[in-house]
Amino acid sequence: MSGGAPVGAPGSYGGAPAGASGGGKGLPAWLWAIGGAVVASAVWVGVVFSTGGFSGEPSPDLRGYAYKADLCGSTSWAPFEDARYKMEDSSTSASAGENPTASGHQDPALDSMWCNADLVPEDAGSDDYSTNLVYTKAFLHKKTDPGPEFAAQYRSYEEQESSTDYKVTPVQGIGDEAYLVSRQESTDSKSTYVVLGVRDGWLTYETAWSSYSSGNSADRPSSEEVADMLRTSATETLKKLKS
Repeated sequence: MSGGAPVGAPGSYGGAPAGASGGGKGLPAWLWAIGGAVVASAVWVGVVFSTGGFSGEPSPDLRGYAYKADLCGSTSWAPFEDARYKMEDSSTSASAGENPTASGHQDPALDSMWCNADLVPEDAGSDDYSTNLVYTKAFLHKKTDPGPEFAAQYRSYEEQESSTDYKVTPVQGIGDEAYLVSRQESTDSKSTYVVLGVRDGWLTYETAWSSYSSGNSADRPSSEEVADMLRTSATETLKKLKS
């Protein structure tokens, strides 16, 4: 029968005739097909190995965040300024040095950023003693997903066996998850402590307010007002940390 091998005959596999010239002369077409599959598989395995597909390490979900050597420069201070706070003069600040103070470190597994600042009320009297500290830190986790343990870090505040009670509240609308921690204070307390923790992908961010004032408690922001300042600052700061 003219016109080549009948349908289903060995010579019709893979488009290579049984009598193909060269090194494969006389080889059945099914061997040609197997050889092609082996080559394709070898190429695929090479690509997977080169991209870490068999390494067992998940790719970090950094959402476009990038390391900043000066976290203070990327921190939004506007909410605190709107509440009539300003940077304390470096010569009189509690840190007894540069204010604010930034530091950081890059590592193949974890990039770390910190910023500490001393704030003072704009209208503080000469007889009033006030210290208002804002601590901010951000971490880019490049080897391990922080998600499974993130909530537990903040929920643990409620489990502490101490004379101080903490309230932990989930915060919506910022990152993948966020938690607000506030220390329960009496009405005549002269101190305030509030922490906001945020996770967005494999970035974790925390900002905290710790203050003490000898002045009238009515002149100090409440924990709720501090929480609003931290939340607004965090939202704007995270935008600035995007590369």
